[in-house]
Amino acid sequence: MSPAMDEKIDPIYQSVIARNPGEKEFHQAVHEVLETLGPVLVKHPEFAHYKLIERICEPERQIIFRVPWVDTHGKVQINRGFRVEFNSALGPYKGGLRFHPSVYLGIVKFLGFEQIFKNALTGLPIGGGKGGSDFDPKGKTDGDIMRFCQSFMMELYRHIGEHTDVPAGDIGVGGREIGFMFGTYKRITNRWEAGVLTGKGLNWGGSLVRTEATGYGAAFFVDEMLKVRKDSFDGKTCVVSGSGNVAIYTIEKIHQLGGKVVACSDSGGYIYDKNGIDLELVQQIKEIERRRISAYAEERKSAKYVDGGNIWEIPCQVAMPSATQNEINGKDAAMLVKNGCIAIGEGANMPTTPEGVKVFQDAGIAYGPGKAANAGGVATSALEMQQNAIRDSWDFEYTENRLRIIMQNIHRDCYETAEEYGSPGNYVVGANIAGFIKVSRAMLAMGVV
Repeated sequence: MSPAMDEKIDPIYQSVIARNPGEKEFHQAVHEVLETLGPVLVKHPEFAHYKLIERICEPERQIIFRVPWVDTHGKVQINRGFRVEFNSALGPYKGGLRFHPSVYLGIVKFLGFEQIFKNALTGLPIGGGKGGSDFDPKGKTDGDIMRFCQSFMMELYRHIGEHTDVPAGDIGVGGREIGFMFGTYKRITNRWEAGVLTGKGLNWGGSLVRTEATGYGAAFFVDEMLKVRKDSFDGKTCVVSGSGNVAIYTIEKIHQLGGKVVACSDSGGYIYDKNGIDLELVQQIKEIERRRISAYAEERKSAKYVDGGNIWEIPCQVAMPSATQNEINGKDAAMLVKNGCIAIGEGANMPTTPEGVKVFQDAGIAYGPGKAANAGGVATSALEMQQNAIRDSWDFEYTENRLRIIMQNIHRDCYETAEEYGSPGNYVVGANIAGFIKVSRAMLAMGVV
């Protein structure tokens, strides 16, 4: 039997492995949910009778397609596109598009599976899906990216719509890429359908706070975890991995809440600034100049750059992994705990390996899993959908307050569910069970479909 897996659930997990060979990230994501569901089947035997777990683990639809395009040099390039429409029990499929060379079906399925429960936790009417391509936007011209996005949407358009599937951005997909794809969708369909994509520009259907939402939301969630421990961000030394959209706005909100972020990173290495990260400089380097994070140390004397370094070696009280999956292993987690870390908030999806999660939980520190802590991005995407549906736009303060309330509610649901099912303080158990029950009840109401 798999470690910590209920004897009734282990055969389901083994079946998932057999049906989805070689997709290790998907296997990991499924295991991390299924290992917590034993008590649920005791309380809700109807879920087992109607095979809710088996049905949730099987995507409703998996789409793979060819993406041919011509680069700046006139050479034909061929990439592979994906969209996994995982579960629509609560609403249209909702989840981002990732453009990165590591993307393959297993990555997209892991992300889509996580998205089911994350979206359920928001309390908003959205199902779970994910997509992307093995296209690498790094080093490409705007023309290259436009031509790729146009070709990608030439196939994707037939599978999406505001009542069907609403993609957004993820790694490698920001406002520029969303714009190119939306323009192509509009041209093909002859419809100005704002609700078909989220993460749009503010002057053509986008929402204030959407850019900041994942980072802000992660900081709000950690703030709630600290509050129940009679603590706060005030005066805390923090480390945030990554230097993209999620990391930048996590840093901003932590500073507003009284913490001090001293390090961030990119795929090349990390910067450490004992005086605290200068966020404006990071934004200038990463968002405007599109340079490597090493340039920060060239501009600021108080900082040092460590090429290829491990950011988790830096002592901190709060760690926010905000780069990519499995970036914290068991050794990294042990080092963070040894150095005094008291709280982890996952801005990325599944950034901690199972060994790392066990270290955090055994140490009794506050650990906020990604499906709860980083749900602010998709929550604000759903708020963008609401604004599009009523042809309205909300101001920054109102939308940020909606986001804060959503994250407070997610924290409350995770905290109370963990207590109800005999695992007080375990946000992994709370998030998995709360999300699973919500989706399962909707599926039961709709029959065997």
